[in-house]
Order: sequence, then C-alpha cells, then structure tokens
Amino acid sequence: MAIVGWFEVLVVIFFTVRTRLGSEVVNENTRRLLTTTVIGVAAAVAAGTVLATGALAQSASEIRGPSPYVATENEPAAKLIVVAQNATSVDQIEHHIAKIDGTRFHYVTAGTGDPVLLIPGWPESWIAWRKVLPLLVSAGRRVVVLDPRGFGESDKPAGGYDLDTAARDLHRFLEATNLATAGGIDIIAHDVGTWIAHAHAANYPADVRRLVLTESNIPGVTTFASAGIPSETANLKSWQFAFNRLNDLPEILVQGHERAYLAWIFATKSFRSYAIDSAALEEYTRQYSAPGAMRAGFAWYRANFDAEGLAQAKARAAKRLTMPVLALGGSEGVGDALRATVATIGDHVQGGSITPRQARPADGCGHFLPEECPDELTEAVLKFWQSTPG
Repeated sequence: MAIVGWFEVLVVIFFTVRTRLGSEVVNENTRRLLTTTVIGVAAAVAAGTVLATGALAQSASEIRGPSPYVATENEPAAKLIVVAQNATSVDQIEHHIAKIDGTRFHYVTAGTGDPVLLIPGWPESWIAWRKVLPLLVSAGRRVVVLDPRGFGESDKPAGGYDLDTAARDLHRFLEATNLATAGGIDIIAHDVGTWIAHAHAANYPADVRRLVLTESNIPGVTTFASAGIPSETANLKSWQFAFNRLNDLPEILVQGHERAYLAWIFATKSFRSYAIDSAALEEYTRQYSAPGAMRAGFAWYRANFDAEGLAQAKARAAKRLTMPVLALGGSEGVGDALRATVATIGDHVQGGSITPRQARPADGCGHFLPEECPDELTEAVLKFWQSTPG
C-alpha cells in the first residue's frame, strides 16, 4: 500500500475513535486499544518508510561510498532500539548497503579507530550486538556490524547459505568496504556467525588479524553425540539442528507464529532471559516475519549439514588457524567446549567459559552472550587483544 493510502486509513481510524469518545459502544478500554493500534501502525509505517527510502536511494548514494560496490545511507536508525538504548555523541550509528555479486548486504558502523567486524548468530541480526557496540566504541574502535545473507536487512536469496559461499561473501565484503588491509581485521562472531567466521578464517587467513568465536559448534570439527534420543537438557540445546533441516515443515509451522517461535527460543536458550527484552523481541519478529527471512534462517542448517555441506566442512577442518583465536562459551551455554574444539585446529587458542562478573548464586551466562553478558564478553575480548598485539 502506498504511504498516502496508509496515512488516509490512519486518519479515518483516528477520527472515528475521536468522534465516538462519548459512545456507550466504545468504552474506555476499547478507545485506548484503538488509539494504541493507530500509534503502532503509524510507527510500523514509519519504520517501513525508512527502509524503503534507504533501498530506493541506493543507486543515488552509491557514488558517495568508499568503493563502486558500496551504497551508503547515513541516516541514524531512529526506528531501531539500539539508538534509544545506547546513542551517544561517540557512537552514532550509520547504516550502509554493500552490493556483492548482486546481493545486498546491510551493515552498520559506529566510532573511530581500528576497525573490528561483528557477525551475529541465528535467530538474530545486527542488533544482537547493540550492547557490545558502545563498549567497543568507548574502547577506541570503529565497529562494523554485518548482517550476513538472509539476516536482518540484508537480501534473502534462494541459495548461497553454504559456508564456503558465506566465507567468500565475507572476503568480498571486506574488499568492497575497504576493510581488507595488510595484517587483517579483528573479527568477533556469535553462533552461526561463528560458523561463517571460522570458514572465512580457514579459507582467507590473510583477511583476519585476530578471531573471536562464541557459543557455537564448528561444522566438520565438533564431535556430535551419537544417534539416539538425547537427554532433555541436550535436546533443548540442539533441537534446531534436526528441525531446521527439514524441508518445508518449519516454514509451515512457523509462518504467522514468528513471535511465539522466537520468544520460545530466546526463553529456553538464554539464562538471563530478561536480557532479550520486549523491544528486541519485537524487532527480531519484524525482521524474521519479512518474506523469505525464516526460510533463509533454516537454509543455514540445510546447506551445511547435507552431504555437500559436510564435505566442505571436512575440507576446512584440515586447515589450521594460524591467527590468535579466542573461543568463548557461556557458563550456562557451551561452556569450555568451544575452546576445546578450536584448540584442535588452532595454533594460538585462548578462551573458556564466561561467568557473570559479579556472580550471584544461581546466576550465569547463557547462549546469547552478546545480549546476556555484554560487559563480561567485551572485557574478555579487550584482554585478549591486549595479550595478542597485532
């Protein structure tokens, strides 16, 4: 629907509510509900307008980008929760689009200094790093957060979700955005982002200065439990590997229930469930309700655990990581397992399990480290960088 059309509908609803303020049919609770609905729809239209404007402006803004492949949209993301939570004079966030081999990749930048690239996991997007971003900016870094293909505001093509393609996407993204420099760039990744970052480091080691991997397994390296019925605890941590790989059924069951699906994942895989608040959940719901978004998320599992994906993973596993690596898990997530796994393929591996800085009884860090324990994660990263000067 055109923007004018939406506006006309809103005006009609609003004035209908106003003219019936004294009606017995429309009680106080109903009036409040209708008014809230109008405001909510208006906000949604405004958000969609910002996105549409950015996309339509791409061709016009390409000439302002640092390379012929980059379209830059320098509007602050007023519609996104990160600005409301973390905006300061030093971390104003800018949104950009890099077009790589016909696919548009959304990314954000903030701060000045040596660049560091952050990659989110599933089912998240760039906003997963909203709490870590200002901490790294305050530490004197220029932060770049990428939405990989299928994530957030990036394109969601039908294919290209195997990790060799994802590694190539990342390599070309660094080239297109002038982030590929001698000595490489620091990279921090989470969950599926860890899959991507490991594949990229294995295939393009010169791109990477220092690598931080969090809360994941490594396809082709991690040893999975033998076949059989998993324990309840193991099932809660790994059910998605079987479910997401199924053809069609996940889409059938999740369509129209994206919010409930995401809320259940965040509630069961986090320890500090309050860390993914209602504003974050609503933004994730908006992003994963977009056409093709859930399909793209499932495709990461389908493409990397079929026969071809596993063959790729086996070949990558034979490549050692020569750069310094920090591998971290939450105390209530994978714990020390990721460090132990990466230690088998890396020459300079640190890490372990992250616990809350001021742990209280029964407190811990769950799977969603960037959102649940951002201070502890950032502190570990800064110490790692200090111990491994590039």
